[in-house]
Amino acid sequence: MRNTGMDDDVFDQFVEQVHRYVRERLIPIEKDVIENDAVPEEIVQEMRDMGLFGLTVPEEFGGAGMNIDQYARTIHALSYAMPAFRSLVSINIGMVCSAFKNGGTEAQKAQWLPRIAAGEIASFGLTEPGSGSDSAGMQTTAAKTADGWVLNGTKRYITNAPYAKVAVIMARTSKDNLPKNAHVSAFIVPMDTPGVSVGKNDKKMGQAGSSIADIILDDVRLPGDALLGGELGRGFVFAMQSLDNGRISVGAMATAQARRALDSAIRYATERKAFGEPIANFQLIQQMLAESETEIYAAECMMADVTARADRGENVLRKAAALKVFASEMCGRVVDRCVQIHGGAGYLAEYDAERFFRDARVFRIYEGTTQILQLQIAKHMLREFNAGSRG
Repeated sequence: MRNTGMDDDVFDQFVEQVHRYVRERLIPIEKDVIENDAVPEEIVQEMRDMGLFGLTVPEEFGGAGMNIDQYARTIHALSYAMPAFRSLVSINIGMVCSAFKNGGTEAQKAQWLPRIAAGEIASFGLTEPGSGSDSAGMQTTAAKTADGWVLNGTKRYITNAPYAKVAVIMARTSKDNLPKNAHVSAFIVPMDTPGVSVGKNDKKMGQAGSSIADIILDDVRLPGDALLGGELGRGFVFAMQSLDNGRISVGAMATAQARRALDSAIRYATERKAFGEPIANFQLIQQMLAESETEIYAAECMMADVTARADRGENVLRKAAALKVFASEMCGRVVDRCVQIHGGAGYLAEYDAERFFRDARVFRIYEGTTQILQLQIAKHMLREFNAGSRG
């Protein structure tokens, strides 16, 4: 069944508002975010007031009820600014909202989706010190008790952990590795629960203003209804369904960041002179600009295609992975060209090119590394071929 989302005219007005907000409010405050390594609280509140934390939350729970195409286009608009702003809202409207919509009980949806839409920041805990995409290596455990669960373990590189009010945590509910990752279940963990603590903010190569840290679970006691969906062994399924949205979001962000870098490179190339004329007149500079434009356009077309398919109800696991791989790798090439076009200036922190280069590097790592996603894409291709399908 097609997901129609918001009324088209209402959405067009909203996304134009986001474009203006990015240009007039977010980009001018980027230097402040870099200096303080934090997004100012008044900006966070403005983003709440705009409804940015509830884009994909159904209207009956206080959200905007956007479909996947509208969600991706909004993320694309927001991500023309530095990544920290998208990081604040992305976990709420991507993985956590998706996990509740796909797997939550009606009571869990009613309790948590309005809070997520209102801007209570959420985190999503899958990765651990010894495991990421490899669920068989997961060490966090959830032991059944007479009246609930006890969780123990550590989650690593968790976006927004220092600010989160709630986290969806994946934990092992069986000692054995079961088929289809049925040894993993998902739990709703309020961050003020006794035994939950957050490690120090990790220092990163780039992406100032966005925070990641460990979530440590030490004999964390949860009620029985903390099990997402009330079903054992469904946690990894919920995680993978949620990651489709996460990968579309990263693809949209990488595409927007590439556009921002290209705009910066064009501006510099028209202003910087060498041998008595703007370097934009030199054909090898033009080649780098043209290659960047071509690749950004390809990513934009991929994004439009995969989101349309998702809204038609198709399984887009493979195509969402392909978008994320292409867009993140493409962005890496574009920001590299941006530095090259800037020449020596591109290596200086005084210019944005250096920051774009550092910020973009993680796009090829989180929400599934390029290499893991390539394996996933190939496995699905081979499975379809062996099943006799050429779709």
